Amino acid sequence: MVVPRLVIAAPSSGSGKTTVATGLMAALRARGLRVSPHKVGPDYIDPGYHALATGRPGRNLDPWLVGEERVRPLFRHGAAGCDVAVVEGVMGLFDGKGDTDFASTAHVARLLDAPVVLVVDAARQSRSVAAVVHGFATFDPRVRVGGVVLNRVGSDRHAELCRSALAAAGVPVLGAIRRDDAVSTPSRHLGLVPAAEREAEALAAVDRLAALVTRSCDLDGLLRLAASAPRLDAAPWEPALGERADRPVVAVAGGAAFTFGYAEHVELLRAAGADVAVFDPLRDERLPDGTAALVIGGGFPEVYAAELAANEPLRAQVAAFRGPIAAECAGLLYLCEELDGQRMCGRVPGRARMTPRLTLGYRDAVALGRSPLTEPGERFRGHEFHRTAVEYVGEPLFRWEGGADGFGDALVTASYLHLHWAGQPMTAQRLVSSSRSPSVLR
Repeated sequence: MVVPRLVIAAPSSGSGKTTVATGLMAALRARGLRVSPHKVGPDYIDPGYHALATGRPGRNLDPWLVGEERVRPLFRHGAAGCDVAVVEGVMGLFDGKGDTDFASTAHVARLLDAPVVLVVDAARQSRSVAAVVHGFATFDPRVRVGGVVLNRVGSDRHAELCRSALAAAGVPVLGAIRRDDAVSTPSRHLGLVPAAEREAEALAAVDRLAALVTRSCDLDGLLRLAASAPRLDAAPWEPALGERADRPVVAVAGGAAFTFGYAEHVELLRAAGADVAVFDPLRDERLPDGTAALVIGGGFPEVYAAELAANEPLRAQVAAFRGPIAAECAGLLYLCEELDGQRMCGRVPGRARMTPRLTLGYRDAVALGRSPLTEPGERFRGHEFHRTAVEYVGEPLFRWEGGADGFGDALVTASYLHLHWAGQPMTAQRLVSSSRSPSVLR
């Protein structure tokens, strides 16, 4: 299968990858193309904007979380039926786990055999842009830098100086974007504000990005570069099928407070034999009818702590629920006794609070106990990303080099670790298999 594809990369964070990638996705969709959106790494926020831009689920490609061997199949799965795929990178092009390029944008570009478009912040430089691009284009001969988009260009003269220097370096310029504060997206302590929290404003922002990229970039040239990607020899990923005949309901937390989740999780739950129902802990006072298991993923409960606390009927239902619960990060905080002094559900014996410290990084964890998702001694690859801390009572569920975290018992798996279930599909199978009928839960 030949999937035209581009990887949008940059020398460093803050160069404008999200602006270019999201704007390009929306601009190509406006041309009538079916665009498959992807994001390198464990990011949950950018894929939300990608989904608005394309009308398709934003999907992550992370060799650390799912294994190198699944990156191509997951890409093929997401790109099925599409005309072109756009993959937004993470951090700088060669920044990976630790001091390696494993799980970097370059690593994923190699796995996908995809050409790279380098987004360079041209502010406060002109001819030096060529030196930067030359270094990135030659650093790893296995990575093909096929073009450059100049960002934050100050004037036509500035753009021409950069283009002239890059022509001598032999790398085509496929766009020059002028400085435009009108296309900025609001941020807070963990990055951009999720699209689900500002739907109307986010849609308007995506439209502005599409217009910006359309007038500033060579869309035909970008499509020609995408079409130069070779055939991908890999079968599309498919979730394993389960054998539940009764199709238990797995309730998945959503709404503004719980926006973090991978599209494949819902697909895996359905394939394992479950029906999936989304509920909003900010607004819904009851769990969905027939709920047999709960999934409470990541998000920003610290921003909505007072509103979550005020929904006493739902907190009481979660506290009394006797089916399996899988919770991570935001879900962990919601299950604690308190979050910044506000009452939560009390299923996890611990208190949570905001801190000034960012905890960030990949984890190679070992499960220490049995829970709905874990067996003692099993290894789980995850990712931490939070500015909160929990004071637990009891032993941790997971341990890794330099740290430990989490709570687990017969009904609850809760920790800061974000897992990608496509890399460990037994998690969805276990959750569905351990769910019980609502009549038993009552």
